[in-house]
This record gives sequence, structure tokens and C-alpha cells, in this order.
Amino acid sequence: MKLFLMLGSISGFLFVALGAFGAHALKPKLEAAGYLETFQTAVQYQMIHTLAIIAVAILTQYLGATGLLHGAGWSFFIGIIIFSGSLYVLSLTGISVLGAITPIGGLAFLVGWILLFIAAMQG
Repeated sequence: MKLFLMLGSISGFLFVALGAFGAHALKPKLEAAGYLETFQTAVQYQMIHTLAIIAVAILTQYLGATGLLHGAGWSFFIGIIIFSGSLYVLSLTGISVLGAITPIGGLAFLVGWILLFIAAMQG
């Protein structure tokens, strides 16, 4: 589906930009605050799930645009927003309460992978 290819492309741009920004411009601040690893985790999970969103876009051409694939794509996207987004904000602001919502994003990732598996089984 074209929408997931567009979302994946935007997210891909952002993870490269954020990763580079974090590794260079923000590194001293993140290290001093003890959040460099947290920021890197956010970038890594965004990268992996961006590729998953693009895979969903491609798979709709082979398996058809099923509700399961759409659900997987949206779950990956929501996971990026909640999981990686909360870790980015936590890293940059130190607002530790945001760590409480991070697992919700992780759960969204898991749902996406399960839906992708079921779509593959039915395809």
C-alpha cells in the first residue's frame, strides 16, 4: 500500500537524521545525562520497524491489501511513535514518567509482528 511506503520513507529519513544528530550534536549532552544508550535504542527500534513498514507496503502487492497487513503496518507505526518517541523525549528532557508508556509501544511492535505472521500464514 502506498501509504505505508510513504510512512516508511518518512520514518527512514527521520531515523537517519535523528541518529546522526544524536551521534554528533547531542552526544555530549546525552552522555552527560546518561541517556545516550536510551537514545540509541530509540533509533535502532525505529530503524527496524521502519523496514517492517516498508516490508508491509511491498507485501500488500504479493498477499493483497488484507486487514492483517494493514493492522501490522499501523501497529509498527504506532509502536515507533510510542516506543521510540517516548525514548527520544525521555532522552532529551529527562522526564522519566515517559518511560512508563514505552512498553505500550513495545506491545504495538509485538502485535504488528503477530499480525504479519498470521497474514503470511493465510497468504
